[in-house]
Amino acid sequence: MSSYFQSSREEILRDYFELLRFPSIGADKLHLRDCVNCAMWLKKWLEKIGFSASLEMSEKHLGSPPVLFASRKGDEASPTILFYGHYDVQPPEPLEKWETEPFEPVLKDNERVYARGSQDDKGQFFSFLCGMKALIEQGAKLPNIKILLEGQEESGSQMLSDIAESLSEKIKADVLLVCDTSAASELRPAIIAGLRGVAHLTIKLDAASGDLHSGEHGGLAPNPALGIAQIVSTLHNCDGSIAVRGFCDGILMPSEKEIRLANESTVSEDEYEKTFGVKPCGGEEGLSMSERNAFRPTIEVNGIHSGYGGPGSKTVIPSSAFAKISMRLVPGQSPRRVVELVKKHLENNVPRGMKLTIDEVNEGSPGFRLPIESPIFRLAQFILEEIDDRGPVFMWEGASIPVVSDLVRASGAAPLLVGFGQAEDAIHAPNESYSLKQFSLTMKWAEKIISAIAE
Repeated sequence: MSSYFQSSREEILRDYFELLRFPSIGADKLHLRDCVNCAMWLKKWLEKIGFSASLEMSEKHLGSPPVLFASRKGDEASPTILFYGHYDVQPPEPLEKWETEPFEPVLKDNERVYARGSQDDKGQFFSFLCGMKALIEQGAKLPNIKILLEGQEESGSQMLSDIAESLSEKIKADVLLVCDTSAASELRPAIIAGLRGVAHLTIKLDAASGDLHSGEHGGLAPNPALGIAQIVSTLHNCDGSIAVRGFCDGILMPSEKEIRLANESTVSEDEYEKTFGVKPCGGEEGLSMSERNAFRPTIEVNGIHSGYGGPGSKTVIPSSAFAKISMRLVPGQSPRRVVELVKKHLENNVPRGMKLTIDEVNEGSPGFRLPIESPIFRLAQFILEEIDDRGPVFMWEGASIPVVSDLVRASGAAPLLVGFGQAEDAIHAPNESYSLKQFSLTMKWAEKIISAIAE
């Protein structure tokens, strides 16, 4: 473990637990005050260790969680790093699946901390900041450090994406560091060479003016619960490929080397099934797991809701139904274009007698891939070999961090994404956790990469 973690464990865990207690659900307006309080807590924490900090807002996004910007000057003529993370978290539902209170952190068996955000991303970014704090307290040579912590990553980063260009002078940097990704299995370090983009929307089907008796109206009134199942089923072909016309046009295919490296770092089908309790049989037939997860786009139904769901039966024909839909995008796809194609497809497949409404549209961000021979990757490889004798692997994650592309453009920085998440952390699910070993590894990574950039 990091020597600083061992010597400062009590203080670190106290601050970590305090951070986790904020129910900073950025997508929920009812938790805006919690998000602001969380950002203020982080501002004070950074100011105590020598940072100048401010909360950035936008008139266009009044009522959104603030973006925290902090900076600290380094040694004369030293490079500049920009560190990005997010303090917002996913909603904790379903609450009945949690074994502990989601916003009351618990350390179990002196090994893992359980709480919403314990890994994604409070645990990852805070452990990185603790590694940075260790260097500051040791009086180490440091680069110029800039920090951006936002409160909307889990819902699309709309405000930060919109204000990124206006912040370009303030956030100009040489390297963009992100710690919101995963390591390979068994905590082997991983350099993330690409992420998929994301877009999402909500669809609603309406029929009768109110719920109807299924006996009196069965066979007469159209059923939106059935209709929502029918319309979402049109999004895919029988082989799992996407049926929306034009959706996959223009995709930039990965190189043979990228596919080979991605396959090397992907878990086996048996290991996947053992971890998640399901065979990895989703997506397009005939492609490897890594190709389906990292290099191909997807359309997923995140939730369908209609009618009665309580105990016993209630024989109704629901008057409405809605579904949440998200899309993961790859390089070559324009988020705006694919959203329009999906909307047109849905409009062309509305079941008889029903009215379609499409709202909560978020065009999100495009996917990106990075050149694996870049100098910053070579530096990261060297450092990660010092941390772990196995050395790092390259991974192309199927997940998204929507704002990274915008920050790269605005800051001019070379991006480096290294994180220490694991499948057992259960991010976005009940009983999310982060181990003290992962926390300490992240601290060690922070200490080493910041020191190396300073040189």
